[in-house]
Amino acid sequence: MSIADALLLVFGGLAAGVINTMAGGGSTITVPLLVLAGVPGTQANGSNRVGVLAASAAAVISFRRLGVSGIRKSSSVLLPVLVGSLVGSSLISQISDEAFERLFGVLMVPIVILTLVSPTPKKNITKKWGGGFTILIFSIVGLYGGAIQAGVGLLMIIALSYSGFDLVKANSIKVLVNVLLTIVALPVFLIAGKVDWGPALTLAAGFTLGGWLGAKWAFQGGEKLIRFVMVISAVLLSGRLLGFYG
Repeated sequence: MSIADALLLVFGGLAAGVINTMAGGGSTITVPLLVLAGVPGTQANGSNRVGVLAASAAAVISFRRLGVSGIRKSSSVLLPVLVGSLVGSSLISQISDEAFERLFGVLMVPIVILTLVSPTPKKNITKKWGGGFTILIFSIVGLYGGAIQAGVGLLMIIALSYSGFDLVKANSIKVLVNVLLTIVALPVFLIAGKVDWGPALTLAAGFTLGGWLGAKWAFQGGEKLIRFVMVISAVLLSGRLLGFYG
């Protein structure tokens, strides 16, 4: 890994850590950056989880220091998310690098659309999901998060909106669930030999700082500051993964 690749991963991780905490979708930047740095697709997917774990943990700590905690409110969604994450990570680790890169490139398009729509938790919802439907939805969220990760925060924000959480509380729950989801998925990638530790730790350094800063900015309501940059970056990187240009 060259110095240029290392700097790209650090600054890309910084941006993604902020994005993941404030909204979601930061992995649409970091996974393609890992591929550009020479990490094969499925290893990029696994290596990215090291940074996601570090950033989410930093965000949880930052939220708690700001007096916001999602631990009690998240208990009902944890088990389906964790089971789904285990299944998703096990399945995705079996596909080829080329297939993963193409799949990821295609999925970046709807993730960008979700980012533009900017779903935020609604207030005063009179009709909330029932227990069985909630389990189903969060099992699907966990399955996707374990397999792909990118955009899972956006999906959680949408799901949590139907539970009536405000933006700050929903983000605090989201990052906590992301920590536990990744704790389940990461060992699957490790066992499958899908983590390249050099790029993973370099990315994680930027990711961690970004997660810490993102929690502070989310608390202050600064989500829109970086959305435009994320969308442009995701579109360009998606084209690269799909082979539209070299």
